[in-house]
Amino acid sequence: MNITSQAKRQKLRSLIAGDVALVAPGIYDGYGARLVQNAGFHAAYMTGNGVSASLLGAPDIGQVDLTLMADHARRVSACIDIPLICDADTGYGGVLNIKRTVTEFEAAGVAAIHIEDQTFPKQCAQFQGSRTVLPFETALAHIRAAVNAKSDPDFMIIARTDSVGAFGLDEGIRRAKAFIATGADAVFVELKASPDALQIIKRIKYEVSTPCLFNVDVGGPISELKAAELKAHGIDIAIHPSLARGVFGFAMQAALEHLKEQQSLNAYGSQMFSSTQYNQSLGLDEIQAWENQVLEGRAL
Repeated sequence: MNITSQAKRQKLRSLIAGDVALVAPGIYDGYGARLVQNAGFHAAYMTGNGVSASLLGAPDIGQVDLTLMADHARRVSACIDIPLICDADTGYGGVLNIKRTVTEFEAAGVAAIHIEDQTFPKQCAQFQGSRTVLPFETALAHIRAAVNAKSDPDFMIIARTDSVGAFGLDEGIRRAKAFIATGADAVFVELKASPDALQIIKRIKYEVSTPCLFNVDVGGPISELKAAELKAHGIDIAIHPSLARGVFGFAMQAALEHLKEQQSLNAYGSQMFSSTQYNQSLGLDEIQAWENQVLEGRAL
C-alpha cells in the first residue's frame, strides 16, 4: 500500500464535498475492508458493534476499549488504500481520555472517527428503548476536546448525538449545531426507523448546514434509498454498519447447517470462494510479484 494517511484523509474530505453521497459499507476486519475496496467503494466504515462481535464474541454493550479498537483500526487501515471511518464510541472517558483517543486513532492511520454523547457504558443505539446521554455542556466539552486534540487538520471529527430518542429531534439538532460551532467536521444524528425519516433527515441537514452522516441500515424509507438519491435527501455519508456482520453471520450459519446435515461441503462450493478467489481478494498475486522483483534484483 502506497497511499499515506494524510492522502486518505484529504481524499475523504474531497469525496464528502462532491455531488454524490459517499457510501461506506460496514466492516470489522481487514478481510472485509479488502473486499470493500475490491468492489470499488471509496471508503469503509469500521463498526464498533461488529468489532465487539468479532474480537470478543459480545454484543455492543461497551466492552471494547480504546486500546483494542485503535490497535485493530491500525491493522485494518494499513491493508487498504481507501479512507477508513471508525466508530470511537464515547471517546472512552472524559476530556483527557478523548485527547488520547484522537491521538491513537490519528496514529492508527484512520481518516475519521465519530464520538457520541452517550453515558458510559454505552449500548448500541438500535437496541430497544432510548439511550442515556451526557448533559449538554459535558457532551460539548467532549467534542471540543476531540477537535483541540487533532494534530492533522485533515483528520475528521464526526460528532454523534444519541439524544433524539430520549429528548426529541429539537435536542438532537441543538446538540449537532453546538458540536459544529465548536469545530466538529461533520455530524451524525442517530435515528431509529421511522416513516418520517426522510423529512427528519432533510430538516437536520437544513438546520445544521454541514456534512451529515447517517446510518442507512435502520430500516424504513431511509433504507430504501439508492446511492444516487442519498445526497438529495441530505445524506453526505451513508454507512451500512450491519453489512459484513449480517452477511457473514447468515452465510456462516447456513454453511454450518449444511455441513452438519450433509457431513460434507462438496455440494456447497458454488456458495463459497474458491482458494483462487480467496487469494485474489487478498492481493496474493501482487504480493508475490513484488517479492520476486526484490529477490531477482529488478527495479520496483
